[in-house]
Amino acid sequence: MGLIKDIYSVSFYEKFGQAVAEVHSAFDKQKFIKAIYEDDFAQKEWKDRMKHTTVVLHQFMPENFPEAVATIDKIIENLKKNKFTDGNLAFIFFADYIETYGLDDFKTSVKAFVSITQFISCEFAVRPFILKYKEKMIDEMVQWSLHENHHVRRLSSEGSRPRLPWAMAIPFLKKDPASILPILENLKYDPSEYVRRSVANNLNDIAKDNPQIVLEIAGKWRGTSPETDAIIKHGARTLLKQGHPEILSHYGLESINIELSSFEIKTPIVRIGDYLQFQFYLNNKNQEAKTVRLEYAVHYKKAKGHLAKKVFKISEKSYQPNQFVKVDRNQSFKIITTRVFHTGIHQLSVIINGTESEVLEFELID
Repeated sequence: MGLIKDIYSVSFYEKFGQAVAEVHSAFDKQKFIKAIYEDDFAQKEWKDRMKHTTVVLHQFMPENFPEAVATIDKIIENLKKNKFTDGNLAFIFFADYIETYGLDDFKTSVKAFVSITQFISCEFAVRPFILKYKEKMIDEMVQWSLHENHHVRRLSSEGSRPRLPWAMAIPFLKKDPASILPILENLKYDPSEYVRRSVANNLNDIAKDNPQIVLEIAGKWRGTSPETDAIIKHGARTLLKQGHPEILSHYGLESINIELSSFEIKTPIVRIGDYLQFQFYLNNKNQEAKTVRLEYAVHYKKAKGHLAKKVFKISEKSYQPNQFVKVDRNQSFKIITTRVFHTGIHQLSVIINGTESEVLEFELID
């Protein structure tokens, strides 16, 4: 498996250049490719290559922005006709083109997003428009939520997420998400799981800053359909991990008479690159079956010496009266790019229906 930046290859630009030349008579394919490979292209990472492609393409497009957008539409149609990697991540520079050069032309850009997102997603590119135009842009996105195409409907939800990962945050939506709630209402019964999952992710973003709003939606949507129940469950995942009492009550997750015993860490000293091994026993001492959401928390030691808690789900299932089970788990400390491990004392706990158990210590060493 190659590096993501290598999707921008000589072969890609040859095929793309040919597709542009077929619909844009003023386009010089060879000059375009030469311009792409100038300016230390080989040293650029994926995002820089994408942005570089946007800037170079702009040099070969009509200066008039609406004309440039019309040309992009023709290029996309030609790419589709030739079945050239429809929806491939490489083409995200189309969305970036609108973000970079269309911010002052609201009307043209909004139409462009509707068209382009049906080929390559535009959720990152719409963010500066939300920040600049606020309710005017949100109103457009509410209309997108009623669009016949599921990619456009998803863009309304995904693009308006207050905390979209790897994208600029939208502070006014983090503070008050009321304006995007009609989008989620319009999409709660959407026939596309792709769209419904985006609704859940948007709710999960909202829950981080406004948990009460998500709790109210959970109460309102509860039981209306299996799909809305699934949206709420996924959209409330942060609240569930935090052990929020109201969402636990919503799902009937009580820890009374669910007994944890013989909780032990089998590897009290763990080397970076190895696994933490632990076990415990669980007993439902109730006279009726109980749903148990079982998790554990690793309290990682950070660079400044404090501990940061991360919760991992084990299972969520029904336990019969007096059911007694043994649970064994391994937690990896293999080196990964998304987490830096620090040697020293760490902690581990088990969480039963939001209630955290005693905390045990273990040491991480080089």
